[in-house]
Amino acid sequence: MQLIFVRHAQPVRIEGADAPADPELAPLGVEQAARVPEALRHHHRITRVVSSPQRRALATAAPAAAALGLEVEVIDDLAEYDRDLPAYIPIEDAKTEFRAAYERIKAGYLPEQIDGPAFAARVAAVVTDLVKAADPADTVLAFAHGGVVNVTLQDVLGLDRPLTFPIDYCSITRILYSRNGDRRVATVNENAHVWDLLPRNLAS
Repeated sequence: MQLIFVRHAQPVRIEGADAPADPELAPLGVEQAARVPEALRHHHRITRVVSSPQRRALATAAPAAAALGLEVEVIDDLAEYDRDLPAYIPIEDAKTEFRAAYERIKAGYLPEQIDGPAFAARVAAVVTDLVKAADPADTVLAFAHGGVVNVTLQDVLGLDRPLTFPIDYCSITRILYSRNGDRRVATVNENAHVWDLLPRNLAS
């Protein structure tokens, strides 16, 4: 079976929330999410659309699910490692305003306050369940987060660091699972469909 991860589109910034921050998409993120259905058009037999419960993932999933005529299934354990934090600072803002935290993430490590092994185990359990429930010819579409995608790649590829890859907004990462238990990463961070809408390219 094929598991396709789509990272959420760009959300708004939230700081000082009384509860865990759960941002909606920014206007640019809405535009990014609208391009996902066409990027997935050539993938056949998408049988399920699943999503993190966080708003930025659900809103990104909505256009693709509508195009496919499928409901979005919410899976709580697809949530990002930041789900309980009172702020959401987009990485492009953190680069200048929270340099130490940015450098840690770019070096491939989760924030210090995050229980990395517990997060990775939670995500691995979800992926195992998705694979077990699918027929061999099925494709499952999962809308999630950069950390979720990265720890899955860490597990499949046997990597040392949990955050090895840059995962852009609305990028596509595909992992293939065979009946005999073999796992293969087909693509990482496909982003041509949103290239002109990524913050770093707009800034240039």
